[in-house]
Amino acid sequence: MNPLLGKLHPYPFERLRELTRDIAPPAQLRPIGLGIGEPRHATPELVKQALIEGMGGLAVYPPTLGEPKLREAIAGWLQRRYDVAVNAATQVLPVCGSREALFALAQTVVDSGRPGAVVVCPNPFYQIYEGAALLAGAETAFANSDPARNFAADWGQIDEATWARTQLVYVCSPGNPSGAVMPLSEWQRLFELSDRHGFVIASDECYSEIYFRDEPPLGGLQAAKALGRHDFRRLISFTSLSKRSNVPGMRSGFVAGDAALIKAFLLYRTYHGSAMSTMVQHASIAAWSDEDHVVANRALYRAKFAEVTPVLASALDVRLPDAGFYLWAAVPGGDDIDFARGLLAQYNVTVLPGSLLARDAHGSNPGRGRIRMALVASTTECLEAAHRIAEFTDSYSPPSSPRA
Repeated sequence: MNPLLGKLHPYPFERLRELTRDIAPPAQLRPIGLGIGEPRHATPELVKQALIEGMGGLAVYPPTLGEPKLREAIAGWLQRRYDVAVNAATQVLPVCGSREALFALAQTVVDSGRPGAVVVCPNPFYQIYEGAALLAGAETAFANSDPARNFAADWGQIDEATWARTQLVYVCSPGNPSGAVMPLSEWQRLFELSDRHGFVIASDECYSEIYFRDEPPLGGLQAAKALGRHDFRRLISFTSLSKRSNVPGMRSGFVAGDAALIKAFLLYRTYHGSAMSTMVQHASIAAWSDEDHVVANRALYRAKFAEVTPVLASALDVRLPDAGFYLWAAVPGGDDIDFARGLLAQYNVTVLPGSLLARDAHGSNPGRGRIRMALVASTTECLEAAHRIAEFTDSYSPPSSPRA
């Protein structure tokens, strides 16, 4: 067996199941799950129809590079969304969802033969980043989020000696779980560090199309262009249809950026066996080419958050995020696990303790004392959950000594 498998941590949802295994929620209250960020709005009809129309492609092996029409559709979307021009033949690659691509990129770019290779992650973080780093033979270093700076990752926590060993940096903007969008000044800082130390930047942007401000979130390629980095050197952006188009089961996304990195990534993926089904490619072309369903989906989230957030804000320290479909709330007393267990036991509502999404780093776990709530269900269901949470909070008695 690969000995590196022993370094992997249990997934947050697995840990939550273990932490709540002894709880019997009240049967008279229907269960409401706000723990998993699985989009539950309706899949657009145009995508379902395109899947049906593309079924003839099941009789052929799909190319790992993807069909030219799909790469051109992706390039067209990048141009419309970010005013960024990419070469569809050399700077775009379809992937089977951003999750597998985020993992696979580390296996492509990390040189485990160099002693002390480091992958830097935000903290809290999407657990795939850490698993990808560990299985690539690298160490992980974490940049904690700073509540005083809209939960931006504090890249200043990484010292110069660590930057010198860094080969890959994962960026998540809009962030999971806070929904914070990284500003241009932070991008400039990372690009300067990348130029100095030669590391690759992987920009995870899967929540980019669900936002609550007038200005759409800044993307990595867009930031590079604004700073004169037109070749996108050492930068790859990851985007998915899962949240944008409510098709998490279709497993479709893309990477775009530095042509040299895309070429190496294509070589890895050719051996990895990650070609996208031609029927999924056909449906993906339809999804990337249509913006009406995205606007409608965003409007649903905006209306839902407008109703639900004030109810929760009356009881918890929480506010509307920049983007994404999570609320990142502080809990009374600071024990997120005790709060989540009590909420499930008394009100049959599941939320994800923030400490399960982070690691102890720089003297603290930046997720401790917070919960992540995924508002992916209907407005009615999310409102019911919000009222239950508010009622529970009113009667909640935090433990005298929150767990460390």
